[in-house]
Amino acid sequence: MRLWSQCLVSAVLFTALLATSTWAAGLWLYEQATPDLGTAAAGRAAAAKDASTAGTNPAGMTRLDQSQVLAGFQGLIVDVEFDTDSSGFDGGDGGNAGDFVPAAGLHYVHNLTSDLKLGVTTGSFFGLGLDYDSDWAGRYYVQKAEFLTLGINPGVGYRVNKWLSVGAGFSVIYAELEQKAAINNQVTDGAGTPDGQIKVKDDDIGYGWNLGVLAELREGTRFGVTYRSEVDFDFKDVAKLKGVATNLQNLLDAIGVTGSKVDLEMTIPQAVMVSGYHEFTEKLAVMANFGWQDWSEFGKTSVSVQSQGTTDFTQDRNFKDTWHVAIGAQYRFAEVWLYSLGFAYDSSPVDDKDRTPDMPLDRQLRFGTGLQYDWNKDITVGVAYEYLDAGDAEINQQGGPLQGSLEGDYKTNEIHFFNATLIWRF
Repeated sequence: MRLWSQCLVSAVLFTALLATSTWAAGLWLYEQATPDLGTAAAGRAAAAKDASTAGTNPAGMTRLDQSQVLAGFQGLIVDVEFDTDSSGFDGGDGGNAGDFVPAAGLHYVHNLTSDLKLGVTTGSFFGLGLDYDSDWAGRYYVQKAEFLTLGINPGVGYRVNKWLSVGAGFSVIYAELEQKAAINNQVTDGAGTPDGQIKVKDDDIGYGWNLGVLAELREGTRFGVTYRSEVDFDFKDVAKLKGVATNLQNLLDAIGVTGSKVDLEMTIPQAVMVSGYHEFTEKLAVMANFGWQDWSEFGKTSVSVQSQGTTDFTQDRNFKDTWHVAIGAQYRFAEVWLYSLGFAYDSSPVDDKDRTPDMPLDRQLRFGTGLQYDWNKDITVGVAYEYLDAGDAEINQQGGPLQGSLEGDYKTNEIHFFNATLIWRF
């Protein structure tokens, strides 16, 4: 009887709690409150036109002949609505799990010499979150999943010769993880028993590094390559339970699970990007990207639950590596006006059969446009907009008697990005 109870409680807790990879964890944010929002980040590793290159490709800082500050504000309107075809438990579609998210970025490049530059960039390239209605049909999978990051990335760029520059940087990233899921009290206390809830929330600091190379083959034509390392986080918290039914609580107390400590190890994946930039004329330039991100390794999350004993295992979400392509153009239609346009595609990090509602990402399509105005020789201001379509993200989960089945897709799964930027050269 004691063995059966332990297995039952473990199943209840693990299925409620350990959907550890949030939707935010499946979204690499190219959108960093920078002017290249208008090209959907196409040409990011090669354009090197402003101080944001300190973070995107530090080698590109050698192209800036003055010290420079770039400040940007960005707003995100996240619109995510599930459409339930069938589910094992009653409940609604979850409402709009998105919200408005403010963001900002600050970038600085200091001109030491014509060949040696120092820079620093702050902001976030990874994260977001979801918040479903608490009584929705998939509540035993997830109610809230949020992963937010904020980082600082100092770096250095050096011109080796007329056509080759190299750069390197070091990242310090603060991350906060919060997850909530309903507990199915009916398993131990019978039909009609109200749900309980389990919550984990913690923060951590991780460290990483980035490298960059910029090759300027001729005036107006250049290629850039960047590498960003993985960043590891270790989230530790005592699982907070509320509304747990009597019989289940007695079982938790009896086997010493109440107050157990949960340890989740998560990793931002490593990534490589190759970009090209070419000026056809003084007015028209085109740019493109090709990239890879190591999501297959990210999908293997290490989990430890410590109570009277310690249970360790690795949850494999069957993630796969993703691929990125982008193409864009810029046209200077007047001496002080620059127009941008771009498109990007990212493959899905997960197949339909493995997708869960804490990460409703399918393939991603980005459409960007922007406008910049040279106020004078030292100041440029700009605005940009990007639409991100994250696909219908079909879900077909058979979670068993604890979580129930969940089938459907997302009738709306998109993000609208708006930003305003200011560039100051001195």
